[in-house]
Amino acid sequence: MSGKRKLGVEDYPLAEKRPDLVSGRRGRSLDELTIDAVMSDNVSMDDLRITGETLRHQAAIARDANRPTLADNFGRAAEMVDVPQETIMRVYELLRPGRAGSRQDLLDAARMLRETYRAERLARFVEEAAEVYERRRLFTFRY
Repeated sequence: MSGKRKLGVEDYPLAEKRPDLVSGRRGRSLDELTIDAVMSDNVSMDDLRITGETLRHQAAIARDANRPTLADNFGRAAEMVDVPQETIMRVYELLRPGRAGSRQDLLDAARMLRETYRAERLARFVEEAAEVYERRRLFTFRY
């Protein structure tokens, strides 16, 4: 963070108030993402994808605004940017009630997220779901 100042609600929205903290996955700044750059084929999808760092900044702003649930969501989203889409969709499918065959299926998914992608918050979320699903008996395929 520029100047080591803690981010707060006064920095929202980041793109307007702190554009120096926002860049795409290839490191290009917002002011480099112009129509001319797009038309010249100098902008890729990675230039448009949000980064984990930007999401962590958003989480800091949400915490400062006393929005802890939103901050937690931004924190998990920050971990998700480095997880392949097909992996996210597999875990999402397991989280749908009646899709996972057992608690262990969810615990295995959590371990994979933690060990392969270092996605600690996502792993804890899936582990919490495993506990809830077991308590509510949501492992049986219902459709």
